[in-house]
Amino acid sequence: MYTVLVCDDDSAILESIEIYLKSEGYNIITACDGVDALEKIEANEIHCLVLDIMMPRMDGLKTTIRIREKYNFPIILLSAKSEDTDKITGLGFGADDYVTKPFNPLELVARVKSQIRRYSMLGSMKKSENMLITGGLTLNRDSKEVLVDGESVTLTAKEYSILEYLMLNMGRVLSGTQIYEAVWNEPAFHTEKTVTVHIRNIREKIEINPKDPKYLKVVWGLGYKIEKI
Repeated sequence: MYTVLVCDDDSAILESIEIYLKSEGYNIITACDGVDALEKIEANEIHCLVLDIMMPRMDGLKTTIRIREKYNFPIILLSAKSEDTDKITGLGFGADDYVTKPFNPLELVARVKSQIRRYSMLGSMKKSENMLITGGLTLNRDSKEVLVDGESVTLTAKEYSILEYLMLNMGRVLSGTQIYEAVWNEPAFHTEKTVTVHIRNIREKIEINPKDPKYLKVVWGLGYKIEKI
């Protein structure tokens, strides 16, 4: 059973989050401020932290800094809409995600699930040299599994091979010819369209917005690359 620590100075919010996460089978520990949260972390094994930004004694940003000195479990920030700067700062300090208040509890549950899935996956495989990772995109060369933000993505054999080749050469621009010859293992003759179709299919599966891709970039006139994040 995974343990989620929920930290907020609003008791009603704490109770609401606790009810929803418990219904999904998580063990829940609560804290009312950053100082309380740090004490709970020292005493328990935590797999995910839901952390409010604005709290007395020690706020969420200072708490995040303190936590990242020793721990790497995922942190999801809770913030009001007026705290955009704090959200960005929190991500820079080591938080993994944020949810804006007022929020849909089901959305928060989904975010917690995603972060725990990714954390447990990376934690169990962190010693493997066959894990290719950039941002929330993970390719496991041993199990042939691809994850995006902890969620499994189903690729065809050719799509997987193309993505693997691009991730092995992360940051490099590879031409359609290079990709074709590496994946199909045969000379490339007028194969640009074949590669383009496969690239488009991969984007549809790994990108939140395929028209504004985060990972799989086109370098016009030159080829394709996987962005280092």
